Amino acid sequence: MTSTAAKTDLRFYLQCARDALLWKLEGLSEYDVRRPATPTGTNLLGLVKHAAGVELGYLGDTFGRPSGEPLPWLEDGAEANADMWVTADESREDVVELYRRAWAHADATIDALALDTVGRVPWWADGKDEVTLHHAVTRVIADTHRHAGHADIVRELMDGAVGMSEGNVGVAPGDAAWWEDHRGRLERAAREADRRAAQDRVR
Repeated sequence: MTSTAAKTDLRFYLQCARDALLWKLEGLSEYDVRRPATPTGTNLLGLVKHAAGVELGYLGDTFGRPSGEPLPWLEDGAEANADMWVTADESREDVVELYRRAWAHADATIDALALDTVGRVPWWADGKDEVTLHHAVTRVIADTHRHAGHADIVRELMDGAVGMSEGNVGVAPGDAAWWEDHRGRLERAAREADRRAAQDRVR
């Protein structure tokens, strides 16, 4: 595979994850894009904010290509976990536009450098901080898809919306009644498996 073909593949899967993450915000109120959906505070707009910082770090600073974007939530002394949520003073539009600028900056790095170019991750330990561009892009793809999965679950719990993109829901077809029945079958199977395991333990 040529370097150009490899970059095309990497860019494709990275963009799929980016688009999926932003799609999860569509049609939601300011409250719903920000509200914590898990005990650790996972929220949709916070995932986007985090993903922007990841791209600017791994596909910018790491290769000597700082973006110049101010990211106070990542500076020394910033509050722990500050990149994973959005304050009332930070607008949805600003966070989304920051993410889009991060895409452009990251894509420019991918275009400008060979995949075997070695960079240094500023927040990794000295002596263990070298990484190739290919590794860094793969890492960002994995991270973004992971968070897109988080966003998919958060959105489903919110209003039942699922999928990677409009027209690509990635689940079996079925109406609400079908899914209720399906979930019931899973619940019964789980309880039966638990019952059998309990019986085995007392034998």
